[in-house]
Amino acid sequence: MTTDWQSDLRKRGYRLTPQRQLVLEAVDRLEHATPDEILTEVRKTAGGVNISTVYRTLELLEELGLVSHAHLGHGAPTYHLADRHHHIHLVCRDCTDVIEADLSVAAPFTETLREQFGFETDLKHFAIFGRCAACTTKAADAAEKAAGTGGTDAG
Repeated sequence: MTTDWQSDLRKRGYRLTPQRQLVLEAVDRLEHATPDEILTEVRKTAGGVNISTVYRTLELLEELGLVSHAHLGHGAPTYHLADRHHHIHLVCRDCTDVIEADLSVAAPFTETLREQFGFETDLKHFAIFGRCAACTTKAADAAEKAAGTGGTDAG
């Protein structure tokens, strides 16, 4: 998928500088990336770029609606292209995988918030923490194994 970032920026009174293009390309490739991860990706092409440039660029691109961020745990937010951010993040506390769930999954919840509290949700920054299916299975298997071997040695 290609995005016409040059036109998007020009419409907003900005130009597509090399740094902006590199940051946008890195965000596009990495999908959910922290500023440090974006910097590492950008430096593969332009070694002279520093972290403050990445932060300033991300801030501007977010103000312009080209990128968005979410908080997927402690530490730095992760960034992704705004036009592809129509999902909720499900974050596994065990393996840290991020599953993207369609916004429709949260429709009953957001409707309840709207009806009961008059609250309009901003799901762009929404992350639900828990345990993914693989880690749940692993934990259940470990618990079953521990239960099966613990205390059966009578003899």
